Amino acid sequence: MLVVTTNDIPGWEIRQVLGEVFGLTVRSRNAFSQLGAGFKSLAGGELKGMTQNLVNSRNEVMDRMLEEARTRGGNAVVAMRFDTSEMGGNWTEICAYGTAVIAVPVSPEAKETATRMGYGA
Repeated sequence: MLVVTTNDIPGWEIRQVLGEVFGLTVRSRNAFSQLGAGFKSLAGGELKGMTQNLVNSRNEVMDRMLEEARTRGGNAVVAMRFDTSEMGGNWTEICAYGTAVIAVPVSPEAKETATRMGYGA
């Protein structure tokens, strides 16, 4: 599925807007990870466990958003964004959202992309 952060897709015509779609997860903080991250922050450097948790969470919410777009009959999501917020100090909400659409390739480049992605042209 094609996902873009822009409001349109160059070379594609949006034939139908199917509505807002989102994927959501709420994660609790692991006390041991937090403690380890606290020590690591004193020395500096990447917090690899936290980075991996964020990557996993973003992948999860993207998958959920894309599944909702597919369920509605979409083949693309435009204006995609991520949002995060703290909940109660111990939980973090992560959300991916955008607008599900049916898009049709109209330029030769878009038709080539569609073929590579298995959409046909």
